Amino acid sequence: MAGLKDDISPQLVGRLAGALSAVSTSFDSAAFQRQAVSGLDGMELKARVSWIADALAATLPSSPDDAARVIHDAVAHDDRTGNAVLQGWTTMPLTEYIAAEMLDRPDLALPLLGSLTSRYTAEFAVRPFLEAHHDVTMDQLRAWATSPDEHVRRLVSEGTRPRLPWAGRLYRFIEDPSDTLALLDALFDDDSLYVRRSVANHLNDVSKDHPELAVDTARRWARTSTHGDYVVRHGLRTLVKRGDPDALAVLGFDHDAPVTLTNLTCTPSTIGIGDSTTISFTLQASSPTRAAVDYLVHYQGTRRVKSGKVFKLAVRDLPAGEPVEFSRRHTFGHVSIRTIHPGPHLIEIQPNGRILGATTVDVERSPRR
Repeated sequence: MAGLKDDISPQLVGRLAGALSAVSTSFDSAAFQRQAVSGLDGMELKARVSWIADALAATLPSSPDDAARVIHDAVAHDDRTGNAVLQGWTTMPLTEYIAAEMLDRPDLALPLLGSLTSRYTAEFAVRPFLEAHHDVTMDQLRAWATSPDEHVRRLVSEGTRPRLPWAGRLYRFIEDPSDTLALLDALFDDDSLYVRRSVANHLNDVSKDHPELAVDTARRWARTSTHGDYVVRHGLRTLVKRGDPDALAVLGFDHDAPVTLTNLTCTPSTIGIGDSTTISFTLQASSPTRAAVDYLVHYQGTRRVKSGKVFKLAVRDLPAGEPVEFSRRHTFGHVSIRTIHPGPHLIEIQPNGRILGATTVDVERSPRR
């Protein structure tokens, strides 16, 4: 998050201070900026947001009603003047402040979060209200689902995701996602791809704990969608990578299709860290078959424990009796989420969720030049 954290900067603090002081003569802009900027350099992204939110708590009115009025007026002033100051990352300390300081006042907080999410997102800030005031917040979410603003409609899906990245899990919805699926029923065919993308990610979250329910939901949506299969395809992606036969069937792939694998090679078969190998193989079906072809790389880990990662290769129609060749260049280099360790790496070929064959690439410590 090194690049992102730099967006939470003294300049952002100055913009936020200006937006609030423009509508409140009692807001101590100088004190807020001194506290908010002090020590910011040594912090990571989330800590910076929380630090600035704490500075807001120290300088905004102690009365929730008065503080809410200042924030409301700042948003309205931003709209009237067209300044667009309260946009993007500048809103994040405000939404975190609202979640922390107005948790006992959902009547004040939720409308503010709705107005601020139009400028970036309140997906993290709405979650404490789901925990503390479930019924009230769900009522608000149901109302937001029909908002003309795509950002607000997206909040309904994104803010209730059971496993939202960078956020605490919503264990109520992990255990029983029926409440959120009812919300998604109103959004899965939304005109906005921005909203549909969130719905797909939400369904993918559900699939990790309730695969059968996710498949049933996707099957139901697929029958009535007017926007193609994006939500269903993207929402079932984890199950497809796992080779789930029912998820594959919803997308038109036969897990048990008569497909054979031949000529599997990796060239070269010995490489160094940072080098690439070309994975080549042939598939042949005895009857016409639509194939979703993936491959798995089992990376060497510490203590020589291997972990598997699925990579999408192609979706191809296989004619009956005709061999079809596939090829993919794969690099074994360090990336931010993975360190490559030397040793044998197993590569498996998985058409329509079935492992049909495997080979090995030996990765050495130094690149082979």
